Amino acid sequence: MGTHHSGLGIPRIESLKVENYRALRSVELARLTPVTVLLGPNGSGKSTVFDVFNFLSECFQFGLRHAWDRRGRGKELKTRGCDGPIKFDLKYRERAGTPVITYHLAIDEGGKGPEVVEEFLQWKRSSHGRPFRFLEFARGEGAAVSGEMPDEDDRRVPQKLRSPDLIAVSTLGQFADHPRVGALREFITDWYVSYLAIDQTRSQPEAGPQERLSKGGENLPNVIQYLKEQHPERLEHIFSVLRQRIPRLERVDAEPMPDGRLLLQIKDAPFEQPVMSKFVSDGTMKMLAYLTVLYDPEPPRFIGIEEPENFLHPRLLPELAEECRAASERSQLLVTTHSPFLLDAMRADEVRVLYRDDLGFTKAVRAVDIRGIPEFIQAGASLGHLWMEGHFGIGDPLVNQGGPRSQKRGGA
Repeated sequence: MGTHHSGLGIPRIESLKVENYRALRSVELARLTPVTVLLGPNGSGKSTVFDVFNFLSECFQFGLRHAWDRRGRGKELKTRGCDGPIKFDLKYRERAGTPVITYHLAIDEGGKGPEVVEEFLQWKRSSHGRPFRFLEFARGEGAAVSGEMPDEDDRRVPQKLRSPDLIAVSTLGQFADHPRVGALREFITDWYVSYLAIDQTRSQPEAGPQERLSKGGENLPNVIQYLKEQHPERLEHIFSVLRQRIPRLERVDAEPMPDGRLLLQIKDAPFEQPVMSKFVSDGTMKMLAYLTVLYDPEPPRFIGIEEPENFLHPRLLPELAEECRAASERSQLLVTTHSPFLLDAMRADEVRVLYRDDLGFTKAVRAVDIRGIPEFIQAGASLGHLWMEGHFGIGDPLVNQGGPRSQKRGGA
């Protein structure tokens, strides 16, 4: 579980490049912001980009083989018609003002399952000189430089991992003499990528406090119980925000039942008795679940939210966007959406428009880099309106998936 951190002290991803991952033959998301929104029609690749973060998170939490096998292995994961390994290049800073660190991970199918064919960590500690790799491995063998500030003159210690499917950062990051490696391991392991299912939030789990919402949301009553017992002031803040968004809501209770399960109940101001969660609106349950993540006392360093507009009234989406922006001081957020209402609350540099090129591969472009969009916004237009009216020139499900007709420059 992550530790408490201020906006200046949290890790920030600056860019992500992906190669050979399903429809992502070669996609780079550069100049990522504290809140980044992925926009595009069905089939444009939003969910695939979203799954990249989930895949890496699972690799670090449960192991590469687990994440690889549950996605159909190399046959289903690798881009159709393309040879070579799947590659990820993540550039990030541990906190503001620190050097940019590049993490490279390349994975391919081996004789006995997935193998890490190349992995390295590198940084350039000053504005001069070449980047220095302080961790470098291939198929379970390599070397790493220890210490707080690894340098090119430091001694490389050869290492051999037990198996070629082990990720060196995840393995060596558990040792105190590799603090830079450990910081990345802790960062990725702490990612929260949500696949919230409303029906699961209405479950009645075994009683017992739990600190963080699960990906599907089935332990929501346990999280409410934890906040009630350990952080009552944070729970009251969540209720306060929820009351502003949903009129007449009074409180939320997680009460143990005689059989040992937890019952989540919602109290409406006009009524004397609370209502069981299974009779509460989908929108209320979804907003409550999101707020428990965004206002976690020890929030994840990275939060992924997929299509939050589902089950929420359109008027609530700008409100949710406001909560996401506030939470971005403590976490980095990635949100996928189809909603012009959510888009209206975003800046053009925060939005990546995804589309499929003529060969069927996903491409991405920043909204601010599409010709005419900054001028429209300066004249008072909203991003949601511009998108719905087809001014982006891409991402329109009723036209085509081809490349941008009016893109200024190629950065994603």
